[in-house]
Amino acid sequence: MKILVTGANGMLGQDLCPILEDEGYTVIETDVNSLDITDFEIVKKILNSEKPDYVVHCAAYTNVDKAEEDLKTARLINSQGTENIAKVCSERDITLVYISTDYVFDGTKIEPYTPQDKPCPINNYGLTKFEGEKAVQKYCKKYYIARTSWLYGHHGKNFVETMLSLKDKPELKVVDDQTGCPTWTCELANGIIKLFEKPYGIYHVCGSGSTTWFGFAKEIFEQYKKLSKTDFDVNLQPCTTDEFPRPASRPKYSVMANDKICRNWKTALKDYLQLR
Repeated sequence: MKILVTGANGMLGQDLCPILEDEGYTVIETDVNSLDITDFEIVKKILNSEKPDYVVHCAAYTNVDKAEEDLKTARLINSQGTENIAKVCSERDITLVYISTDYVFDGTKIEPYTPQDKPCPINNYGLTKFEGEKAVQKYCKKYYIARTSWLYGHHGKNFVETMLSLKDKPELKVVDDQTGCPTWTCELANGIIKLFEKPYGIYHVCGSGSTTWFGFAKEIFEQYKKLSKTDFDVNLQPCTTDEFPRPASRPKYSVMANDKICRNWKTALKDYLQLR
């Protein structure tokens, strides 16, 4: 089976591609230089030439805060780019896997979101990713929408590495009133492979369990101490979202029910830190 991956040089793509290859798939890696998803003719040309069985669409505009001031670019990539991919996949009967986000939800629930819950994004990033979802559903019959959350991995800037780089600060304040599901890129990659055996539709592919950003940070430091066998004191303090204002609003509660597609987030974090 041949799988074309967009955004192959991104944090997810750099883990996904070798994992797919290890599973025996033929992988075609593309990035913005080889496949400009905002150009329909280029998308059509590449997919007609490569003839993949699947497209895993990882390419995206992911700067949540910058999207608030640059909706045009975010929409061009996340909405129009995804529509271009979806149209050609439909024409060629290619199965499309679209990577989406927990930020399609507004965070007003008090229990985990299910794939059947109605999206209601509260920032431009979530809005454009939801527009991408709608394009996939409009044009494709064979698709998987894989919503993930709080992603971290070895090949990109992420919360785990940021916390470890700040462990020696006199005081480290972390938001404790936003709750979600930390997800390692390798967990997401393996979850995507599991989708291939499932009926087409929307799935939540994220770490099992949930925590706040503060709880996530606390677990990072506790596990890092055990694995590195070092003892250090981190002056970690909880704070509110209001104390740490950002341009884009974040959902207060974006926990997603994942039907056990991925392992518990603490177990995955331990493996990530061991490989670090």
